[in-house]
Amino acid sequence: MTRKRALPSLTTLPGGFRSRFPGAFLAPFGAPSPPPSLVVLGLILVGFGAGAISPGVQPLAAQQGPLTDEWQIRFASETLPAEFQEGASVFLREGEEGLELRPLRSGDGAFICLLTLEPEEERAHSACYHESLEPFMARGRELRREGMGDRVQEIRNREIEEGRLGMPSVPASMYQRTASSGGWNPATGEVTSAPSLFVIYVPFATAESTGLSTRPTRGSPWLMDPGTPRAHIMFQPDMTPGGG
Repeated sequence: MTRKRALPSLTTLPGGFRSRFPGAFLAPFGAPSPPPSLVVLGLILVGFGAGAISPGVQPLAAQQGPLTDEWQIRFASETLPAEFQEGASVFLREGEEGLELRPLRSGDGAFICLLTLEPEEERAHSACYHESLEPFMARGRELRREGMGDRVQEIRNREIEEGRLGMPSVPASMYQRTASSGGWNPATGEVTSAPSLFVIYVPFATAESTGLSTRPTRGSPWLMDPGTPRAHIMFQPDMTPGGG
């Protein structure tokens, strides 16, 4: 029988990450950017998605018409490449601003998927990130629950620079897809269109260290938040200029 990985803590930073990923976390501020070769590798393995999830998510019953737990798990996990889907842990975002996570499946793989369903808006969104990013993500949820939404980036950046918050020192991926009005029918569960956004976190990377533009570019990778702990490469096929 396959041993299932314990679900990450939803209210505190999960323990054991430093021991599970020796050398994979940033030293205090001033740590070198990931080598360009790692960035190139990340681009070759493109399929990395992340993105903001809209606030105001309302609780959804475990079984709501065709939107069963099985459907939710499938929609969320299929955001990932096929080889990562089966082992992903999946959570449904509920409560005020979607900050409460209801477990749908505990997996033994390396990815955590968060699903947002807004049937009234005909919107379904899934973001799956590598487990090495969980301290960073969990801290963001914690700060938002404390009413610090407008200071999340400031506080997390400071804590990373001070060595108090773990962040991978090698590229780490997130995968995202969104089905919106016209692409998803909540009444039937049918999904006909769910565009993807691919992102690779490369903390402290710059345009100079990566050779990437810092301006959104249609159909090309670009670097967002350069020189900061949350620097990341963005790529969205057929991206509308200024979007993403």
